[in-house]
Amino acid sequence: MKSVCVYCGSRSGNRPSYEQSAVDTGTMLAANGWRLVYGAGDVGLMGTVARATQSAGGMTFGVIPEHLVKWEVGKRDLDSYVVTETMHERKKILFMNADAIVVLPGGGGSLDEFFEVLTWRQLGLHCKPIYLVNIEGYWQKLFDLLDHIVDEGFAGETLRSYVTVVEDTTALETALRDALS
Repeated sequence: MKSVCVYCGSRSGNRPSYEQSAVDTGTMLAANGWRLVYGAGDVGLMGTVARATQSAGGMTFGVIPEHLVKWEVGKRDLDSYVVTETMHERKKILFMNADAIVVLPGGGGSLDEFFEVLTWRQLGLHCKPIYLVNIEGYWQKLFDLLDHIVDEGFAGETLRSYVTVVEDTTALETALRDALS
């Protein structure tokens, strides 16, 4: 079974489209027989994507550090539920159990996760595909920042090639099918 790690917010954000993208992503993962790997929270977009995956009959694998079990409301009814001591352990286990990385709208934690896997890719530590789902232009300023980093000479042109930008879940599904087949 292929697994897709989804990084996303522990909040739902201000636009209904963000939550809908989480529902659509979870449903799409289940429909394709791909296991959801995520941060094991039952709040925000994290909880939404997990519940949607479960509702559609999909498999779920969640990893949460002990200090966030109460804050992110650890979702214990997952197929696999792992509690770690640290955030670093969480990120490592999420990454190791995924064949592809998807980033939905989120905050600082989602950016931390994104930049870590992007850096590892840049260093040649993996070649897993990384997708940013740009719902209503949410990640546009991040794309602009990546362009700025390249334009200012702090990374090569290849940095851009490590990230695939998709505008919605339909485009994400097509990209994942190509990558995971």
